[in-house]
Amino acid sequence: QVQLVESGGGVVQAGGSLRLSCAASGRIFKINAMGWYRQAPGKQRELVAGVTTDGITNYADSVKGRFTISRDNAKNTVYLQMNSLKPEDTAVYYCNSVNPPLGWTYWGQGTQVTVSS
Repeated sequence: QVQLVESGGGVVQAGGSLRLSCAASGRIFKINAMGWYRQAPGKQRELVAGVTTDGITNYADSVKGRFTISRDNAKNTVYLQMNSLKPEDTAVYYCNSVNPPLGWTYWGQGTQVTVSS
């Protein structure tokens, strides 16, 4: 059973920073792309940032220049550094692990991020 466990969410004032972590169990981490998604109340889940096994990253336009995704294969962990947070970043953030050729998709349980104005 693959598990993704997120941590690092919380309440922060606008302009502040948070770092989310996602620890993956098993041997899947090194061969899967990793990503962070978020879902705000009443909205669809959206991709925030992703990183491939080769370390290539992509970001939603709304977070470019403010968020940084990184992965540590030795620790089976992916991070999301969030700076200059805005109230519109408030959402539940989910860690995602995928391997499309093998048909694997895994989700974490989510961690709440609340940015107050």
